[in-house]
Amino acid sequence: MSAHPLFFAAASGGILSSLWDSVLSLMTQFDIEVPLLLAQMLCFSIVAVLLWRYAFKPVLANMEERQRQIDSGLKYAEATKAELAHTQQESAAVLKQAQLEGSRLIDEARRTAKEFLDQQQKDAAARAGDMIAKAQQAIDSEHKKMLEQARHEVVRLVVQTTEQVLAKELSAEDRARYNAAASREINAG
Repeated sequence: MSAHPLFFAAASGGILSSLWDSVLSLMTQFDIEVPLLLAQMLCFSIVAVLLWRYAFKPVLANMEERQRQIDSGLKYAEATKAELAHTQQESAAVLKQAQLEGSRLIDEARRTAKEFLDQQQKDAAARAGDMIAKAQQAIDSEHKKMLEQARHEVVRLVVQTTEQVLAKELSAEDRARYNAAASREINAG
């Protein structure tokens, strides 16, 4: 192995000299050639730069973009969750209001139905009272008619019987007076 002249120029100091000697002994021991090492380092640097530029950088950019999308999705999920909670609260409030309104309407319907039923019962009772009163009037009227007919019949029978009994002894004038008196007594009684 041949030593590079630049290395000898840099190695003129005491500590550096011993360090350089150690490096040279290692290089000799492992049969390392400096130009080949430098060429490999240059190739590695080129490959590292190319990988960084065309492989790692786009992958990292994609990862960052994906992370932004995930963060955006999480924020959207949190916003949606908050909106859902707000919507649930609103729907619960609307549902409670609807229940109260429904209860109020049911109570009002019950009250109206009770008032209607009470009014119908009153009307039916009034109609029944009117019907009973009319029936009572009809009964009274029929009763009066019947009594009147019975009186007339009694008068007729009394007059007829009296005529038959007294027909031979009474004159026409006496019969008329007797009939009138009997009629007055029956009508008065």
